[in-house]
Amino acid sequence: MDKKTKIIATISDKINTFECLSKLFEKGVNVVRLNTAHQSIDESVKIIESVRSINDNIAVLIDTKGPEVRTSAHGKAFNVKEGEIIQIKGTPEGESKEGLLFVNYTHFVTDVPVGQRILIDDGDIALLIVDKRADALLCQVENSGVIKLRKGVNVPNIKLNLPTLSTKDKAYIDFAITHKVDYIAHSFVQSAEDVHQIRNILDKHKSTIRIIAKIENQIGVDHIDEIIEASDGIMVARGDLGIEIAAEKIPVIQRELAKKCIRKNKIVIIATQMLHSMILNPRPTRAEVNDVATAVYEKADALMLSGETAGGNYPIETVDMMSKVIKEVESAVQKYPIKTKPLSEDILSVLSHSAVLACNSLPIKAIIVDTQSGRTARYLSAYRGHIPVYAFCYNEYAVRQLALNYGVKSFMMQMNSSRDGFLKSTMLFLVDQQLVQYEDRVVVVGGSFGTANGASFIEISSVRNLIDYAE
Repeated sequence: MDKKTKIIATISDKINTFECLSKLFEKGVNVVRLNTAHQSIDESVKIIESVRSINDNIAVLIDTKGPEVRTSAHGKAFNVKEGEIIQIKGTPEGESKEGLLFVNYTHFVTDVPVGQRILIDDGDIALLIVDKRADALLCQVENSGVIKLRKGVNVPNIKLNLPTLSTKDKAYIDFAITHKVDYIAHSFVQSAEDVHQIRNILDKHKSTIRIIAKIENQIGVDHIDEIIEASDGIMVARGDLGIEIAAEKIPVIQRELAKKCIRKNKIVIIATQMLHSMILNPRPTRAEVNDVATAVYEKADALMLSGETAGGNYPIETVDMMSKVIKEVESAVQKYPIKTKPLSEDILSVLSHSAVLACNSLPIKAIIVDTQSGRTARYLSAYRGHIPVYAFCYNEYAVRQLALNYGVKSFMMQMNSSRDGFLKSTMLFLVDQQLVQYEDRVVVVGGSFGTANGASFIEISSVRNLIDYAE
């Protein structure tokens, strides 16, 4: 049984071998993620080549870093004690030392007001700004610890005047275009304009790369409607999100963001610490298993593994465990309620809605669609039916990009200009793959057959009848 919820696995040099990647794909990985914060372009090229040599249907997603502030890379780490006063200066090349912290953003002192809380290293150190000088912030330490080099700096609810795209981000976007990457997941998206800047670059190169907006702070949550509208999907990046927002609010935000994306026919990915304990242990905690199950119940398109696969001791076991949990939950909830109305008045939306509704009333084995861009398949996915969608695509981009959509299994096929040619070739292929049998009843959503005009009809029949009619 194929799972409907997809799995994204972060891949590093550590596991970039034919044997390991093959096993990961066999266990259920649908999308490979490259984290540009920890990889060079040369390393990324090697991973993409490895992935494509093993399986052409696996999508590749790269993370771009986005606007971020970090502690200086120069100087040394130092201890701080609760109640102590330290200075922060915005000098990227400054050497941090006891009592003086430099950050890599020049205008940090100007942008951040007195009374603001600063969180360092995933929130391990909290500072409160008590005074401001011309070139420094005076901060009171709220909890003891160690301030280390190159660690993330978060300023909750403050929009810093950082560029959306760094020089490194732009280089990676060019790299993604050249190497036919399928998705770009941009970090710390706070507005639709952040997405538009990436879209403009892609459009200039006539690139079909799709954009995932990573929601990682309160400002992103506050502007979520415009971000969803501008992007092709969102990632609920719970790591940074949980630093700036109270932990008890994260489950509610996750649920609401998932609902909004599904209503708008946009991809939703749940990420960060899904099976975190499996970095070191061969088995997850019960709480982690329930976390994965919750995301499946929320009908997310995909769940993402980060350190669990990139640097963990049990990457294959982790993917296997996630697949098992997904399949178990999906089998327990075979039928989600289907929306009574189509998502939009678009013809494809209405036809897709009717096709999924038919599967709830009739003993249907599969929905079959031909697609040039993947648009019809994405509509079918958005209605979250319990029947698999088999999408036959006429280009490699559509095949790989649909790897991220809920409930869709995509295949590459040669162009068919007629209904009969399409039906005969697809039915025989599905029978050969043991995905359907001759007496199974299927729904065909079609009409364009080799063009980008979209579907125009629905047909319900047995596999045998469709083959016989085509002959």
